[in-house]
Amino acid sequence: MSFTMLTLVTALGWLGAVAGLVAYGMVTRGRWSPSSLPFQVANMCGATLMFLVAAVNGVWPSAAANAAWMLIGTQALVAIARAQRETRARTTERPEHPSEDRPEHPSEQRPLPVTELGRRDDAAPAPVDLAA
Repeated sequence: MSFTMLTLVTALGWLGAVAGLVAYGMVTRGRWSPSSLPFQVANMCGATLMFLVAAVNGVWPSAAANAAWMLIGTQALVAIARAQRETRARTTERPEHPSEDRPEHPSEQRPLPVTELGRRDDAAPAPVDLAA
């Protein structure tokens, strides 16, 4: 392996280590939930980059651990995506008998106030059960 390729792989490994540490630190401080999308994405990035470094350098125990970490992270991301899709489906369902005070056409509705991260009040995601 050339010096420049080794340098690139090493730099990516450090980036992966930082991503994993940031994710762990944010959960430990209560800033992110373990089932949150930012945590799972940071974890997946960290595991993937550290897997790359371990595989390139032939450190197979570390590569195997990071591969397992990537599989667990993938399962978590699929669970989060499924939960978000179900939440969106529930919030877009129309009742059989619309109430009198609610407009029939969506263009006639008042916009809902925007809260944290641009999420509408009525579209707050349900907690994600990563064990499912």
